[in-house]
Amino acid sequence: MSHLAFAFGILGSIVSFLVYLAPLPTFYQIHMKKSTQGFQSVPYIIGLFSSMLWIYYAFLKPDTTLLITINSVGCFIQTIYICFYVFYAPKISRIETVRLLLLLNVIGFGLIILLTHFLAKKGPPQAIIIGWICLVFSLGVFVAPLCIVRQVIRTKSVEYMPFLLSFFLTLSAVMWFFYGLLLKDYNIAIPNVLGFIFGILQMVLYVIYKNAKKVIEENLPEIQKLPELKDQIIDVVKLSAIVCSEIIPVVPQLLNNNLPNLEADKTQKNHVGPLVDK
Repeated sequence: MSHLAFAFGILGSIVSFLVYLAPLPTFYQIHMKKSTQGFQSVPYIIGLFSSMLWIYYAFLKPDTTLLITINSVGCFIQTIYICFYVFYAPKISRIETVRLLLLLNVIGFGLIILLTHFLAKKGPPQAIIIGWICLVFSLGVFVAPLCIVRQVIRTKSVEYMPFLLSFFLTLSAVMWFFYGLLLKDYNIAIPNVLGFIFGILQMVLYVIYKNAKKVIEENLPEIQKLPELKDQIIDVVKLSAIVCSEIIPVVPQLLNNNLPNLEADKTQKNHVGPLVDK
């Protein structure tokens, strides 16, 4: 390994470590509120699976100590995130998380190891197959932010696309691209080209739409700018619901109370009718 490739590997490892720490505010919020609040565990399960794949690939290639090190750290951090999520998640989300974890990280990863170990030839062919699996999976991970890009363009809001996270992901893609290029390992280099492109796209969108939320808030109707009036309207709605809930049971009761009177009136009319005819 050249000194330049080692330098890019060290820088890439540092930036990747910062990216791994990015969800800490989210989990601090989950801990304070004792609830997952609608957050999903899928990104952390996929992150764990990706780190496991790259570790397996690195063991089949020479001079990949840095790749093993940073992805081992990634596996440890992602595992903590998943355990933390399962602890605070509701029962349905907890079951779905465990199910996906078993399906992808246990069964899926186990099948990859078994098939490549027994069906592929040892040495370079085995590394090539795992490299292609890592490449395709990494491309899928980098394409995933397109959903966020679409949401930003549709809502004109960057609330769910923090600039620092996009910046560090882009920086990480640059470092690992040159690391793979200098090692002539294109399974590492190629996916990071796509990561760099999408990272730049996210930062450009952030610059375009970062003030859009303020403009929308300034153009809100007057009713949303008057909290007292808004609270009064909410109180009226609540009062209407209470009144309706009290009126509805009373109506059948009134009908039941008046039913004997109605029957008596009807009987009296039946008796009065013939007397009038006579």
